[in-house]
Amino acid sequence: MSLDLDELRAQSRETVAAMLADGLPADEDYVIEHHIASTDFSKLEKAAVELVKLNYHVDDADEFELDDGSRCFAFVAVAECQLDEKLLDEQTCEVAEVAKTTGVEYDGWGTYLGDDDEDEGDFDEDDYLEDDN
Repeated sequence: MSLDLDELRAQSRETVAAMLADGLPADEDYVIEHHIASTDFSKLEKAAVELVKLNYHVDDADEFELDDGSRCFAFVAVAECQLDEKLLDEQTCEVAEVAKTTGVEYDGWGTYLGDDDEDEGDFDEDDYLEDDN
């Protein structure tokens, strides 16, 4: 279920404040992923088109089965920006407006923190082998 705009904006401000408090540099660029979902694929497509027009990169939609057996589709609209509360607030409002006008759900934004060169699923087997000697 999507949140109302005031809750989304508060969540965005709290996230930025927490990231800055954790010592993340405000002047670095971060990949911001705005989360969009709908049980109606045609509505999701309309939202994707509108977000592309606003210069977001839109990933392919994924399909999920909900607990009740119905299908849900979701994608992320990606933007790259610095940890600027005003800019992220504007993005939140912009994406929320698209979601509202197209009838889809918007659940806020997130980002990945970590080394871009690392793959989460990759590991070096030697790091986990014990020496039997």
